[in-house]
Amino acid sequence: MHLRCKCHGLSGSCEVKTCWWAQPDFRMLGDYLKDKYDSASEMVVEKHRESRGWVETLRAKYAFFKHPTERDLVYYEGSPNFCEPNAETGSFGTRERACNVSSHGIEGCDLLCCGRGHNTRTEKRKEKCHCIFHWCCYVSCQECVRVYDVHTCK
Repeated sequence: MHLRCKCHGLSGSCEVKTCWWAQPDFRMLGDYLKDKYDSASEMVVEKHRESRGWVETLRAKYAFFKHPTERDLVYYEGSPNFCEPNAETGSFGTRERACNVSSHGIEGCDLLCCGRGHNTRTEKRKEKCHCIFHWCCYVSCQECVRVYDVHTCK
């Protein structure tokens, strides 16, 4: 949260100033959280005995990385493998999933197919085209056949 203020008065003079606590811009907040996620530190849970009994503490898994601060994001369980089907997590895996061959993002074939490669097939689809609005009140269309390349994960 940050303080946001607005001035009121003639010609923008600040005779009266109204301030309120506001959330940051959603894009800015998303970028901040993504940076935290990308730099998260993997931890291990260590159990040791103290006078009050067994205590669990977190320790950085890799000592050669910078030790996380209180404001850093940490994790101690790895993410599940969403590439393969897993009934426990509810993941169906990515086999036969449609992917975008020209994208380098998460929907791209390279990432989505988990290094297994992808298949390409040609599909013919009937679609409405060359639509014309007739006064009053209907639209007439022709039916066109369009050819698409469909890419799916192996």
